[in-house]
Amino acid sequence: MELVAGCYEQVLFGFAARPAESWTVVPDFTHHAHSASLSAVAVNNRYVVTGSRDETIQIYDMKKKIEHGALLQHNGTITCLEFYGTAHLLSGAEDGLICIWNTKRWECLKSIKAHKGHVTSLSIHPSGKLALSVGTDKTLRTWNLVEGRSAFIKNLKQNAHIIKWSPDGERYVTVITNKVDIYKLDTASIIGTITTEKRISSLRFITNSILAIAGDDEIIRFYSCDSQKCLCEFKAHENRIKDIYSFERDGQHVIVTASSDGFIKMWNLDLNKIKDEPSLLCEVNTKARLTCLAVWLDQASEMKENSDKAATSSQANEDEISSVLRKKKVCWTDKSDKTAKRKRKITPEKQKLEAPLQKKKKKRNRSA
Repeated sequence: MELVAGCYEQVLFGFAARPAESWTVVPDFTHHAHSASLSAVAVNNRYVVTGSRDETIQIYDMKKKIEHGALLQHNGTITCLEFYGTAHLLSGAEDGLICIWNTKRWECLKSIKAHKGHVTSLSIHPSGKLALSVGTDKTLRTWNLVEGRSAFIKNLKQNAHIIKWSPDGERYVTVITNKVDIYKLDTASIIGTITTEKRISSLRFITNSILAIAGDDEIIRFYSCDSQKCLCEFKAHENRIKDIYSFERDGQHVIVTASSDGFIKMWNLDLNKIKDEPSLLCEVNTKARLTCLAVWLDQASEMKENSDKAATSSQANEDEISSVLRKKKVCWTDKSDKTAKRKRKITPEKQKLEAPLQKKKKKRNRSA
């Protein structure tokens, strides 16, 4: 298991996390990933991809610990990245485009002009048939990934900067400044709203009905989607929290947080005692201004995670999606979009990710 985090200082950090009697986090690599600050990171069972203000997406093969290449389709800061399974990646950027990538050959299968302004966030339904996006044109857009077109457009009163599906795909949430609106899939209407004091910077579904929310303060709060009540809150860092990640390992729910104070922390969450403060498992100080976070799991864990997601997708959920979509071949397997392939992956000489100690030795040699 690897904790990967990006920062303003253009560096990608990798920390090996080892569960034992007590969790430990060991520095594994640091890599000068981009020529500008990192803005997004995503993982699947093999790759880590990072997006940046330098308009590129960098690919890292975590099995071989090498830099794999770069994707150059976008013009503007990469704002969001999300894998679907092992074969596809969706990216959004300030140019208003959403790009669909095949991760076997790293080809851009389709480039969609999604928003008149920036794409601020996107989320793929667990079935892979729908995607949602929000942008600075004050719209929430539903994308039919079966046919590769817009399915529905909803006008918002303000710009939303986060959108996220629940694990079972039966509801989704949008974030506008300090407000979370909870929508139901079958009606596309708001069924509840959560409001916090500070601007929300990150949000994560812990279960289908529990949200972890962090913002421009040091506090993490757990909310019920059903009652919209705060179940628990605790001070996690000394500065604002930039990102939250969560996963389940051997029945243990783990929350990972990254903050502007430079710390990455891992917390044990007992869902049976959700009102109790999570216990700190371990922490590491990167001494950098962190911006984004993800956890790369080994293949066995990833396969279990995907099978769990598939199991949660009920027949009722399928019926709701079918009311929006016609069953055809999914568009992101279609390779006919020649214009999207204009800019292809560039593959530099494959470069190994450097261990932190090796990097320090090189610096000493240069100064000598």
